[in-house]
Amino acid sequence: MAKQLQTLRNNALAEFEIKKSRFIGAIYPCTTQQQAVQQLNKLASQHAGANHLAFAWRIRQDDGFINERCHDAGEPSGTAGRPILAPLEGENLINVVVGVIRYFGGVKLGTGGLTRAYGNAAKMAIEQAEFQPWVEMTEFEMEIEYSELQSLEYQLKKCNGQLINQDFSERVTVTVLLPLSEKKGLVQKFKTY
Repeated sequence: MAKQLQTLRNNALAEFEIKKSRFIGAIYPCTTQQQAVQQLNKLASQHAGANHLAFAWRIRQDDGFINERCHDAGEPSGTAGRPILAPLEGENLINVVVGVIRYFGGVKLGTGGLTRAYGNAAKMAIEQAEFQPWVEMTEFEMEIEYSELQSLEYQLKKCNGQLINQDFSERVTVTVLLPLSEKKGLVQKFKTY
């Protein structure tokens, strides 16, 4: 049986040195490719003097497909991006990006050494992070009576949902975000117009 999908609760960082090369692994949550690129750009600007920034991400698309991407950042092919991606797959992590910074120390590590170093930096960052089971969320609008608003807020709190927007006119049009598994029950509790 496949391991349940997990996602990140917090950013995490790990660092080590091998043969005078410094490796820094960083893991961030992201739900889109644009967010992943923004995090990597931020990491690159924080380490402008680094020689390499290799990375990998796994992002779940709306259709359920998991977009995986990895990049060697100028290191020999397959020695950086793929070893970073492997532990993400192994832990069944989604909606995360891992970047590994390398400051070259003057001693070549060889392809095996590079593969181990990049993989270890990713694993160490992952070990520093906290995860939670991934839950498919849905966002939708519904109309309710003013008198139902407080009850709706209570029901959302009970099912880990949230009120994203409210528009007051004759009735209240609300936009809610909640676990997909809870949508049917919530809609049945409130008469929608």
